[in-house]
Amino acid sequence: LVQEIAVQGPSLTVPTPDRGEAPILMDYSSPNIAKPLGIHHILSTVIGQSLYNLYTFSGYRAIAINHIGDWGTQFGKLFIAHARWGTKPIAEHSIDELLGLYVRFHKEVDAMPMLEDDARAVFAKLESGDPEIRAFWSSSVAVTMKAMEGTYRRLHVTFDEVIGESFYEDKMMSIVEEGKQKGVFVPGKDGAPIAPFPEEEKLPPALVLKGDGSTIYITRDFATVRYRIDRWHPQSILYVVDIAQQLHFKQLFRVIDLLGWEHPHLEHIIFGRMNFADGSMSTRMGTIVRLEEVLDEGKRRAAELIKERGEKIQTDDPDALAEMMGVGAVVYGVLSQNRLMDMIFDWKKVLTFEGNSAPYLQYTYARARSVLRKAGTDGDFGVDGTAVTSKEKLLLKQLMEFRSAVNAARTEHLPHKVTTYLYTLAQAFNAFYASEPILTAEGSVRDRRLALASLTASVLKCGAELLTLRVPERM
Repeated sequence: LVQEIAVQGPSLTVPTPDRGEAPILMDYSSPNIAKPLGIHHILSTVIGQSLYNLYTFSGYRAIAINHIGDWGTQFGKLFIAHARWGTKPIAEHSIDELLGLYVRFHKEVDAMPMLEDDARAVFAKLESGDPEIRAFWSSSVAVTMKAMEGTYRRLHVTFDEVIGESFYEDKMMSIVEEGKQKGVFVPGKDGAPIAPFPEEEKLPPALVLKGDGSTIYITRDFATVRYRIDRWHPQSILYVVDIAQQLHFKQLFRVIDLLGWEHPHLEHIIFGRMNFADGSMSTRMGTIVRLEEVLDEGKRRAAELIKERGEKIQTDDPDALAEMMGVGAVVYGVLSQNRLMDMIFDWKKVLTFEGNSAPYLQYTYARARSVLRKAGTDGDFGVDGTAVTSKEKLLLKQLMEFRSAVNAARTEHLPHKVTTYLYTLAQAFNAFYASEPILTAEGSVRDRRLALASLTASVLKCGAELLTLRVPERM
């Protein structure tokens, strides 16, 4: 074991010979236009980004796609609301003001049910190319995207392509006609086309178009899959979307089979719901818990924690450290839980220097870097196996598990396997640090222990960045 780690280090690269050349498309985040990112968006966003990072790190050609909800009846609702209650051009509104108009529409519709019909009529005009409504729609998209960019930067989330549903506007009806010709789409009760499934599959029919001929989400998804197959020729298309859309994706994938398309592996990577332990995520109708506000709250709490610890925290930039800790705590609080289960977010657990948390991981990294600074080295030398102690062996063994942890997290699409690994590694390093003299050791023993500190720091930083976290050099 000692000889292996001396030769190859902690396996920071994870070669995957069977990865193939075709890309893997990853569809995640996918917010709707005219609304700010809500706390619920963090699940798809950071789970998707971490899986993208894991694939890329392992040598795959991964393509991150943000499939924006910029089409649909909601634009008719927003247009009607702005026409009735707006006080300035749509381009001058903030994202919160757009949300306010949208919320007001839903509050007023009980007293004026005809607003729903008006909104549907506006969307039908949008699809038919009405210039005034098209200009309104374009401005709404621009306002929303500008507001989202800052939040994505704070989360270290990036996309290779940002494409709205509207992009597929001219690519849908040919698929509808194909489905009709192949007998996959048949008239429903009101004449609108539906896709029925064999009775034994126990899937309800999928509505393909509304009664007025307007497209719906699944219509646009048919066109999206067709476009992605033709453009990218991918080996897989992975959709990181919550469990509530499970039926939608079952119907989508089955229709594609029935159409007879040659297609790549299609997978819906589900995740459960998230609630705050103190109930603060519960909202009244018409309100959302903004993701930006949760990140700000994390930063505020982290700043208080830094202040409480006083001289125990060493930093030249408390504000930057609070941002790193606070945002990291929110992200780690999501990724440290099994995505297949419903999640509980507890501030007391995610913002602590003890236990499985981002601050604990960040502090451990900073501790390892502090040792190396004091020694005046990065620990770039071999590992001598003479008289290795039990704590050193445990740390060495844990370092060597990095490759398998990354592989397991990627192949099973379970980022929490990386967080579990990093937590165990941090525990092993802190036990080693507490029991084995490093700077006061001599000769090859000192060199070995400094090398272990350096290797630990490298793995902790690499693993954290795979999860979109950042780690401080001093803390």
